[in-house]
Amino acid sequence: MHAGLKITAFAAALAATFGTAYGVGQGIGPVVEDPAPARHDSHSEASPTPAPEGGGGHGGHETEPAGGLQISEGGYTLDLRTPSVTAGQRSDLSFVIRDSGGRAVTAYQREHEKELHLIVASRDLVTYRHLHPTHAADGTWSTPVELPRAGGYRVFADFTPAKKGAENLTLGADLAASGRYEPQKLPAPNTTAKVQGYEVRLDGGLRPGKASELKLNVSRNGRPVTDLQPYLGAYGHLVALRSGDLAYLHVHPNGEPGDGATKPGPQISFTATAPSGGAYRLFLDFKHDGKVYTAAFTVRAGGAAPAQESGHEETPGHGH
Repeated sequence: MHAGLKITAFAAALAATFGTAYGVGQGIGPVVEDPAPARHDSHSEASPTPAPEGGGGHGGHETEPAGGLQISEGGYTLDLRTPSVTAGQRSDLSFVIRDSGGRAVTAYQREHEKELHLIVASRDLVTYRHLHPTHAADGTWSTPVELPRAGGYRVFADFTPAKKGAENLTLGADLAASGRYEPQKLPAPNTTAKVQGYEVRLDGGLRPGKASELKLNVSRNGRPVTDLQPYLGAYGHLVALRSGDLAYLHVHPNGEPGDGATKPGPQISFTATAPSGGAYRLFLDFKHDGKVYTAAFTVRAGGAAPAQESGHEETPGHGH
């Protein structure tokens, strides 16, 4: 994945009533759709990003051009072969990356040990999956996925074509999960997340338009974890998604295994810049004892930081 900060944005509102069905196709129930999604997926240039939930707009800060907001960019298109799945059922998610001539791309540069990284997130930021699909000789990517709840999701494909001078791209497409839809609120701000016996503490926060350090400390049974294992060439990976429009930030830790300075825990350090004020959801992937875990946090950029013990969130296991 891109070694620095990347931002992808997609403005959407999921309108539904508690208890209604989120249907795909006919005979399932009322269909809840994003308003005018084609406006975003059919253009190669990003539309202006609206103010995020709880934020005051971008505040005049300069940010990188948005990626992942559109389905086509830089001469490449994300052809999502599986635009819908059924909530609670294991499905095979497949897609193809096509070049400007409509041909399937079959060669990619390896970044962080993979040729392509796939992020799937629900629009309410409660469900998150970081997947690594495989591709066939004809360029078709596929991966099994099981989404627990009905509703709207966003799929982000992060890759770099194996073409001289090619740049890293993130393309985005919408995915619907059918079933009984029950709206979920954004989890309350927290600085401590619990996941399967581990506790991860977040120190620091996001600042609009300014770089800031995020320190995440991993412990288990009250003891610091000092033997984290390398995962995709790092001791941790952090994804931040802005509430309201799913602006997407992907950062990597400061330092790497084997550089002579970076310790395998308990602390993993990141540097990130928030594109604006507002609420963000942070997802930390880390590996220990041969298993990958995901710890999730809700933070606010441009506002008062939550108290150190303001929330403890039990996070489900990793979605790989």
